Amino acid sequence: MFGYIMPEKPELKIKEFDIYRAYYCGVCKAIGNRHGQLKRMTLTYDAAFLSLLLCSLLKIETKLVRERCMVHPLKKSFVTYNEIIDYSSDINIILAYNNIKDKWEDDSSKAALAGMAVLGRAYRKLALAYPEKCAIIEQRLDELAVLEKERCASFDRAAEPFAKLMEEVLDYQKLDNDTRQVLRWMGYNIGKWIYLIDAYDDLEADLKAYAYNPFLLHFKYEAGSEAVEDFKNRIKSQVEFTLLYCLREASKAFELLNAGENKSILENILYMGMLSKTDKILCRRSCGNCEKSV
Repeated sequence: MFGYIMPEKPELKIKEFDIYRAYYCGVCKAIGNRHGQLKRMTLTYDAAFLSLLLCSLLKIETKLVRERCMVHPLKKSFVTYNEIIDYSSDINIILAYNNIKDKWEDDSSKAALAGMAVLGRAYRKLALAYPEKCAIIEQRLDELAVLEKERCASFDRAAEPFAKLMEEVLDYQKLDNDTRQVLRWMGYNIGKWIYLIDAYDDLEADLKAYAYNPFLLHFKYEAGSEAVEDFKNRIKSQVEFTLLYCLREASKAFELLNAGENKSILENILYMGMLSKTDKILCRRSCGNCEKSV
């Protein structure tokens, strides 16, 4: 469900792209340094966005250094390090573990069980470092699991727990209360957008697996009487309206924030990258393949 918050790379200036990659690589290296190299495979674009956003609000200067990476040992790339990079790497692991745990509870896959074993020790350590945040994230996922088991037919209600989960992810205690409230509303709308765009993206896979999907129930899909593509086209305009509303509310919240350095990169992600992702998935990826993570 994670990995949708991406920039529109062709629209970034060269310097902006270097800075974005520095944050992305910084979070990746921080995961390796803090939790072990294997955990770097869980990295998503969402963690890079979180680090960029919080650093911009806290007015933390981006200091670029060139380093080699174990994935690309012959070429040095820009990297940046600070306490927010470390925090974002921790959040990445917390979300990755809970995402894998959710998959294990849904279908008892051996791959998910193996992933939980790999991340388990790191997560237990982070649960001690961030007890309140981890407890809230677990609570929201438990609420989501209940709604899925009840086969909730309201996609707005089904999206609520994940929206509140992302509300917690974007909240950061070192910011002032007004900024935190705006961030929480921004996180809420981003979370609802992620849940719903993922549900639309997974429609065909969920049908094949007989898995829960709120759109199938809300819009009363009947297998055998309607082709999947016809169903997607039937609901597309209503889904698009809700997704664009979420992006609009998230953008309004961002405009209330006093973003400093790298504001243009954040604007690229919010105004172009996430909109482009919406268009690609609603158009059945006819504009190109959808990357969920690297």
